[in-house]
Amino acid sequence: MSARPPLTATGAERLRTELQRLKTEDRPRIIQAISEAREHGDLKENAEYHAAREQQSFCEGRIKELEGILSLAQIIDVVAVGAMNAGKVVFGATVELEEIESGDTITYQIVGDLEADIKQNRVAVSSPIARAMIGKEEGDVAVVQAPGGVREYEIIDIRYQ
Repeated sequence: MSARPPLTATGAERLRTELQRLKTEDRPRIIQAISEAREHGDLKENAEYHAAREQQSFCEGRIKELEGILSLAQIIDVVAVGAMNAGKVVFGATVELEEIESGDTITYQIVGDLEADIKQNRVAVSSPIARAMIGKEEGDVAVVQAPGGVREYEIIDIRYQ
């Protein structure tokens, strides 16, 4: 991972929202659960206490991770980058593709490695499909070396949102 991992402004906002929720909702709830479990007596054999402490450890770890990501990340305004690179696939672009063989269409947004989520159609800039699309324009064909073989996608539309 580079010293300053790229992050879209939207991705950074999602992480800030998660961080806020962890600090203002989850952390106090866990502290309350630990307090209540302590009241039940012997801590050695208190499963509720140990479960709450484990939750606390996970929560604090995620808070530190998010704070670290947000402090190091290079936050990129997708709309501004798109304006400078109009018509080209760049970091942050949302790209509609048509698989040439099947005719199926799919839309992906190219994002930083830290915010990639294939279920949300956000692919990492370092992924094979993103690398195949970078620099291409509408009408170009992106050739992707996938685990199941070579796939070709025509770029139908490029948006910066």
